[in-house]
Amino acid sequence: MNTNANANQMYIQQISIFLENRVGKLNQVTNLLAKFGIDIRTIALADTNDFGILRLIVNDTEKALSVLQENNFTAKLTNVVAVKVLDEPGGLATILGKIDEIGVSVEYMYAYTKPVNKEAVMIFRFADDESAIKSLQDKNVEFLHTLN
Repeated sequence: MNTNANANQMYIQQISIFLENRVGKLNQVTNLLAKFGIDIRTIALADTNDFGILRLIVNDTEKALSVLQENNFTAKLTNVVAVKVLDEPGGLATILGKIDEIGVSVEYMYAYTKPVNKEAVMIFRFADDESAIKSLQDKNVEFLHTLN
């Protein structure tokens, strides 16, 4: 792997959508994306009593963002980092140990799996993405540039 790769090449774009915490809002988003032929690769939802943040990685980010905004959803793009993880007991612990060693804080994370290939991928948002990428590259961590 090229350890001199630009950190910007290591990012995957995620869509963050702010949703009212009401019945049917999540279904509205998924139906809207389906209507426009947008495939959700991975999804995570965090909520409070009043609102939620829906995080998506999709097959057509620009189209999805446009469709969501045109339909009055508050949505924005965020860069995240996708890291390959061994799909075995302790795989995640190994990656998190390397993250602890470099001293970078994880703001949030969620998983993406490919059961056919027996691959696991963790999506990370770090407090300092560029520092985390460089340091993890030095530890031979494998990054993904897309989720296919």
